[in-house]
Amino acid sequence: MLYQHFATQEEIDRAYDPMMGRDPTVLVKNWRERSEASRANHRTTLGLAYGPSLAERMDIFHADAPHADNPQAPVHVFFHGGYWRSLSQREFSFIVDDLVKTGITVAVVNYALCPQVRFSELVRQSQAAVAYVYTHAAELGIDPEQVSISGHSAGGHLCALLMSTDWEGVFGLPDQLIRGALCVSGLYDLRPFSWSWLQPKLQLTGRDVQEFSPLWLACRVPAEVKLVAGALESAEFARQMSAYSEHLSEQSQNVTQQLLPEVDHFSILEHYLGDGCFVEWIKGFHD
Repeated sequence: MLYQHFATQEEIDRAYDPMMGRDPTVLVKNWRERSEASRANHRTTLGLAYGPSLAERMDIFHADAPHADNPQAPVHVFFHGGYWRSLSQREFSFIVDDLVKTGITVAVVNYALCPQVRFSELVRQSQAAVAYVYTHAAELGIDPEQVSISGHSAGGHLCALLMSTDWEGVFGLPDQLIRGALCVSGLYDLRPFSWSWLQPKLQLTGRDVQEFSPLWLACRVPAEVKLVAGALESAEFARQMSAYSEHLSEQSQNVTQQLLPEVDHFSILEHYLGDGCFVEWIKGFHD
């Protein structure tokens, strides 16, 4: 077996194919149109550099109104998906609409993609983005004690790694700088991707798999973690979610997991909007 019960690359590819009959061109076109409207409808700081490379940029969507008892708004940092090798922050502006209306500033992060950079650099940039938000809180008009994170797919994986980051040892920042993490359809065990169609893009080494699989790492941030996947996704997303939830529970981490009905790997993003549960969960991180 290559991984779990999968004996061939074809089996792994099917199990980790998030499109499952979707037309990616139509899907991304819809996201871009909605995101363009979001950027036009909110007070923004676009393309803010958080590091020296061109890829290290984030779009800030400033809160409509900070909490009444705190003129500095909470901030939520979002990491996009794309299997670590496609898309950017610009396709995902649409997820901010209801968060900013509730008084939360949102930073939508861009990062370099594989194979243009090694996997380790992609992870470093994600860490640098959170460090920047925390250390530049005064300039951004946010409360550095009120930072939460979320991510979708590959972004969910990055959020899990951020919870395993040695913030004090590496960045000189408090290990409790993140108030809560929402990992949406995340991947927590990288082993199958070494055998998949993604490997020529990701170029994962054995060391990468060991060092960047959250399932094998200690969680260093003492904050609430919410894990979610869609019931219409491949069963592997739910299995990985459950395995990571158990891993966190064994460390006495405050973790909950939920399989949301009637949503797939992409429609699950609608839970950032309208009657979706993500806004209430993220607000809960800041209560």
